[in-house]
Amino acid sequence: MPDISLTTVLLLCLAAAVAGWVDAVVGGGGLLLLPALIMGLPGGMASTFALGTNKAVSIVGTSGAAVTYVRKAPIDVKIAVRIGLAALAGSTAGASFAAGISNDVLRPMIMVVLVGVGSFVIFRPQFGTAPALGPASRQRILAAIALAGLGIGFYDGLFGPGTGTFLVLALSAILHFDMVTASATAKIVNVCTNAGALAMFAYQGYVLWQLAALMAVFNLAGGMFGARTALKKGSGFVRVVLLVVVFAMVAKLAFDQWVK
Repeated sequence: MPDISLTTVLLLCLAAAVAGWVDAVVGGGGLLLLPALIMGLPGGMASTFALGTNKAVSIVGTSGAAVTYVRKAPIDVKIAVRIGLAALAGSTAGASFAAGISNDVLRPMIMVVLVGVGSFVIFRPQFGTAPALGPASRQRILAAIALAGLGIGFYDGLFGPGTGTFLVLALSAILHFDMVTASATAKIVNVCTNAGALAMFAYQGYVLWQLAALMAVFNLAGGMFGARTALKKGSGFVRVVLLVVVFAMVAKLAFDQWVK
C-alpha cells in the first residue's frame, strides 16, 4: 500500500461508508468514492489505481445491499441475473479501454445525459412511483439486457460514477419498475458490472488491495443500511435522493471539466 497518512485513510473510510449508503438507495456512490480516492492517493500514482481500488471497495457494499434487497424486496432475480451477465461482459470490455479514454471528452457527454435525466424525472412526477404494471414483455427484457446490461455495463468499466443511478432510471423506464424494485434489481446488475471491471483492473495490477479491504468494511455497512432505508421509506424517498444525486453529479463533473 502506498504511503498514506492515518487521517487520509480515516477520511477515505468515511467516504466509503457514505458512498455505500447513497449507492444502495439510488446509485451514484462513485460520485463520492472515486474523487475521494483520486484526492487521497499520492499525486504520482496513475488514476487507474483509483478506478481499480474503487471497484474492489464498491463490489463489497453493492453485494451487501443486493443481499438485503433480495431478502425483502419484490424482485425478479432471473431478470436481474440475465441483465447482470450482459453487464459483466460490458464492464469487462469497458475496463479494457479505460486507460485510453479522455475524461475531457467523456464528462460533457455525461453531463448532457444527466441534465436530461433530471429534467425528465422532475417533469414526470409519477415516474418510478407507481407499482409495476405486470410481468415485463420479452421485448422489454431484451431492451433492458442491451441498454442496462451491455451499454451501462460498458460505461461502468470505462468510467464508473453514476452507474447505479443510470441503472435505476433505465430499469424504471424500460421495465416499468417502481423506484424501490429498480434499485433492488440495479444492485444485482451492479455487482456484475463491478465484478467484470474489477477482474480486468486486477489483471492489470491496478488494485490497492490492503486499502480496498479496509474501506470495503465501511462501504458494506453503508450499503446494507442504505438498502434498509430505501425499503422503509419507499419510492418517493428514493426519487428525491435520485434527483439530489443527479444534480450533484452534474455539478461535480462541471467543476472537474471547467474549474479544476
